[in-house]
Amino acid sequence: MKFRRLENASLDNKTALVRVDFNVPVTEGGGIADDTRLRAAVPTIQALQEAGAKIVLLSHFGRPKGRIDPSLSLGFLTDPLAALLGSPVTFCEDLTGQAARDAVKALNSGDVLLMENTRFLPGETANDPKLSAQVATLGDVFIQDAFSAAHRAHMSSAGLADYLPAYAGLAMERELDHLSQALDHPKPPVMAVVGGAKVSTKIDLLQNLVSKLDILVIGGGMANTFLAAKGVNVGASLCEHDLADTARQIMAAASNASCEIMLPVDVVVAKEFKAYAASRVCAPQDVASDEMILDAGPETVNAIADAMDRAKTLIWNGPLGAFELEPFDTATVEAAQYAAKRTRDGKLISVAGGGDTVSALNHAGVADDFTFISTAGGAFLEWMEGKALPGVTAISN
Repeated sequence: MKFRRLENASLDNKTALVRVDFNVPVTEGGGIADDTRLRAAVPTIQALQEAGAKIVLLSHFGRPKGRIDPSLSLGFLTDPLAALLGSPVTFCEDLTGQAARDAVKALNSGDVLLMENTRFLPGETANDPKLSAQVATLGDVFIQDAFSAAHRAHMSSAGLADYLPAYAGLAMERELDHLSQALDHPKPPVMAVVGGAKVSTKIDLLQNLVSKLDILVIGGGMANTFLAAKGVNVGASLCEHDLADTARQIMAAASNASCEIMLPVDVVVAKEFKAYAASRVCAPQDVASDEMILDAGPETVNAIADAMDRAKTLIWNGPLGAFELEPFDTATVEAAQYAAKRTRDGKLISVAGGGDTVSALNHAGVADDFTFISTAGGAFLEWMEGKALPGVTAISN
């Protein structure tokens, strides 16, 4: 897709309002449990510093719902961010008043100012145009660098673009380039692995993907619903029987689009949902009434690996089984490791993201081997569903 990139912005001595995602996980003591989101913002901030801009950072944190909540203040992030940048970061508890204007006015080129939690403002999540216009007076350009917030039509993620020239930050740029490479302009044949518990959460995703893919692997609890829709008795397995018609419609659409759907040809079953429960491998049609499917079997993994040998582009979303419970993580781990090997060998472009995907790939030890892994969650899924994202539309040409 075409969007406005940072390299094309005039930034010298300009004040850049930068939407980052500093909604970091915290420890019980109030410290940062994982600074990945801080580190993700560093390249853009440093690029702005090198370009001579004055940097004003905007982020949400938690769900204060338009009210000031001191426990959700962003002030605790200034020191960790300064350590990552190697330069000072100041903080302003205001966003719309005189204190905010004074804090921005005091900035010199290269200075970094972190503003208070945008969701303290009642008009943030409503994308109030008056609030957008008011906050926009603080800057000269708007930099959207939080793809994880791009699916929200909020003031700080989209509304500011109505009043300021808007560009993608480097993290946003990297995300969009990789997602476009995977879905909009992929190298065929294109394959997707879509797993997880429920079809109901991924109907839009599946309906969009079957029109774009050559091969679609369906795993996890979702596969049970498709097997049941084909008349297979899945016993006590997690299954949305009420979505049988939907599953059949998706399979019909895939057939019409010449998209091959792959379902498990063998499964791992147990009578208890717990780690190391007694289990066996059987064909899907041989599942007993008191057994539940907890993983795909070895023949299914082999079939997935064979499909990966044919594919040039892979999109991965969701696990193939109950990967949190050993040994029912086997299919997910083995398939992910094979995808990683194909990627390392330069034979596969692999893009993953959404939901439990990042955890599953970390568990398999392959997160660093995929071409790109998105941590954006909901935004990644909505992109894959083919939906327009307000924060992306804001920077589009």
